[in-house]
Amino acid sequence: MASTLDHEDLLNVSFAMRETNNITFLRSFSTKLEPSFSENDAVTLPPRLSATTAASLSLHHHLNYHSQPSTPRLSKLDVDSAAYRCVSSVLKKDGQILCVAAGNGFVYTGSQGNIIRVWKLPEFTEYGQLKTKAGMVVALQVSSDKVYAAYADCKIRIWRRTWEGVVKHVRVATVPTTGSYVRSYIAGRDKTMKHLGPITSLAINTSDDILYSSSLDKTVKIWRISDFKCIETIQAHLEPINAISVSDDGVLYTASDDATIKVWRRNFCSGSRPHSLTVTLPAKYSPVKTLALSSDGGVLYGGCSDGYVHYWLKGWFSGQLQYGGALAGHTHAVMCLSSVGNYVVSGSADVTCRVWIKEADGVHSCIAVLQGHRGPIRCVGVFCGENAEEGCTVCTGSLDGVIKVWRVRNSTSQVLQDSSRNAREYFELT
Repeated sequence: MASTLDHEDLLNVSFAMRETNNITFLRSFSTKLEPSFSENDAVTLPPRLSATTAASLSLHHHLNYHSQPSTPRLSKLDVDSAAYRCVSSVLKKDGQILCVAAGNGFVYTGSQGNIIRVWKLPEFTEYGQLKTKAGMVVALQVSSDKVYAAYADCKIRIWRRTWEGVVKHVRVATVPTTGSYVRSYIAGRDKTMKHLGPITSLAINTSDDILYSSSLDKTVKIWRISDFKCIETIQAHLEPINAISVSDDGVLYTASDDATIKVWRRNFCSGSRPHSLTVTLPAKYSPVKTLALSSDGGVLYGGCSDGYVHYWLKGWFSGQLQYGGALAGHTHAVMCLSSVGNYVVSGSADVTCRVWIKEADGVHSCIAVLQGHRGPIRCVGVFCGENAEEGCTVCTGSLDGVIKVWRVRNSTSQVLQDSSRNAREYFELT
């Protein structure tokens, strides 16, 4: 199998895109036969709606969910435009925007070109660029003072931020290194060193000094950050892996086209293969394209090609994941997810981005539908200021080549504040 794919194949392989004047995403469903949900977890999802039909319906329509622990509370489709506003829209000659990551007051965006652009928050002005001779940037992660970028050549490049008067980025490593790859090839172990297909996602476990990378070659590789050596390869799925995520306690989640999410735990006493599979979560026969964890690690979200965002709740005592429900609203594949605080943001091939808030009772409400892109939304990031209850900032990158920044107001918070004030006034008057 070739180690790299050309530009067209790389774009086609995961989301079934076609290079036409009107980009059309094909609906894909897994052919994997899975056992049905238990009676307690049974859920009946409504039929998918076309974009035209969905636009004419109110989200107050009652979706017929049965026996769900929780169902999303949906607002009306024509969300009040005052709930959000686009504060910045940038079009560069970089081609499609494929990934976004944020850290320490900066946002990093990767694209079809070989340039990573650095943007400074909160004004979102361009601060610099990270350049290399490699091809397109397909995944980004930021941790502490390092920036990790995966490229179409199946390699990961690492930059370190320095603070000598002005912020600078210095490239410190390429993974795998050429020397280690050659030595492993001579020893007959080259398959353990480099992904044989494009990298799809990166995740970092800072406490264990580990970098994870997933690939369309159906594997997850574990790299030790201290010396950037590959210490383990997990044959994780039978189909391409689209996304990975790792929690603060070191639990690894992998999402695949086989319509499952797998949960892996690390056992330090297991020798050369410490990661073991603990549970497999079915996703209603639909390929899982993206993952996100809530800030406290208590909720796992999986975006699927059928347009639903399924989520699982982690028991505080048992630690087991239980199916919580599905967030409905998108009419095409969910391509990206991001979560911070009580906010969850989903970007879709239907060219919209939805902002959800998880309320105190565990129910999710859609507080905004961001519309303005002319192509599928491929990546999204969400950030909160000092007062997260008032709203959040969302950065979206699309295959139309545009990066947009949105300010989203949490109208439910204002309602609660007004209710609280009215209640205080009532008791003071009496």
